[in-house]
Amino acid sequence: MRIRREYSGSAYRRRSGFAGCLPLLMVLGLLAGTGILARDWIRQWTLRWFEGTPQNVTLRDTELAFANGDLERTIEYASQLLENEPENHEALVLLGRALVYRSYSEINHELDRRRALQLTQKAAEQFPLDNDVAGIHAFVLQANGASDEAARLALRAIRRDENSISARIALSLSYGSRGIFEAALRESERAVQIANATAPDWRADAYRVLAIAYSDMGQYQQAAQAVEQAIEHNRRLIPLHFERALYALQVGDNNSATAYYFRVIAFDDANVKARFRLCELSSTLREGEAAVEYCSFVTEHAPGWSDGWYQLGREYYIQGNFSGARDALKRCSTLQVAQGVPIAERRFECWYIQGQAAEVLADCATLVPLYNEFQAMVTTAAIPQTWTYPPDGPPICAEPISEPEG
Repeated sequence: MRIRREYSGSAYRRRSGFAGCLPLLMVLGLLAGTGILARDWIRQWTLRWFEGTPQNVTLRDTELAFANGDLERTIEYASQLLENEPENHEALVLLGRALVYRSYSEINHELDRRRALQLTQKAAEQFPLDNDVAGIHAFVLQANGASDEAARLALRAIRRDENSISARIALSLSYGSRGIFEAALRESERAVQIANATAPDWRADAYRVLAIAYSDMGQYQQAAQAVEQAIEHNRRLIPLHFERALYALQVGDNNSATAYYFRVIAFDDANVKARFRLCELSSTLREGEAAVEYCSFVTEHAPGWSDGWYQLGREYYIQGNFSGARDALKRCSTLQVAQGVPIAERRFECWYIQGQAAEVLADCATLVPLYNEFQAMVTTAAIPQTWTYPPDGPPICAEPISEPEG
């Protein structure tokens, strides 16, 4: 088998000098996360007497829920407020923020961003001159990838009110996504100033975009410091811990990344995204047993997510468990086809690494139809990878030549 592909491996290839200490680090990370969680439990227990119920919720209840990083409750409360008071723009802002952040917290919440966009789009059409609506709509537009539209809307809001914190945040993110990094940093710094001066409930958001701006410029230490400040203002907001782990990985600090993933698990013990990241990291550190354990959790709790099966199959292949690799990668390729993933967007490693495993196992019943399926995809879409055999197909599966009689 000859495979030629344009493939950029993991961005986190540098091996930590402390890789052998990873199990101990995991224990320490879990203990640290549990300690933080216990402190937050006490805080929530103290505040629960001041929180409303779903039958009698107030804006203050919703603000408290968001300040505690409780996105589920924030969404529930804000949705109820909006249902009863469609013009409650403060509730709309909280709902938009909570939906966007929840979409980054776990693998199965992408639709939250779309829901947020539907809500803010409707409000923007009804109240085109309201700055709160404009700011949150720009923020949600940016989260949905509409950077140009988000920037235009944010700039209009800033012209009406230069201290519009949501518009400043949206504008910074928009600049960054379009590669205008110095402008993104300038706007994020201005957002932090506004948050500290007049909008303390936006401090976590503001420091987060400052961290993103630093990261876009390759200043990962500054990014880490900024997101740590964001965490100080909303310790239970899960996306902040994922971002802090990312910045640690960018500088090769695998130990800190592991600890922050364990913080996520301490806040949400069933979090699939954190287990997936730990699987990737454990694989990079050649902690094979841990990688399989984490990815097995992912495939068990999210069996319809093809990325989990890919990562598990890849790890099995690295370890020489070719039957496990073949079976896991078959789930990956099958899911992508069944879910209608466009050919150009499919993860083709699920086909040709599966093929390598099948070839090692001399499993022609898997290899031949798999190769034919891959070749059929190649003819219908321009894809960067190529997997080629001789015209007769996989050599190990070629029909033997019969000796002539006589």
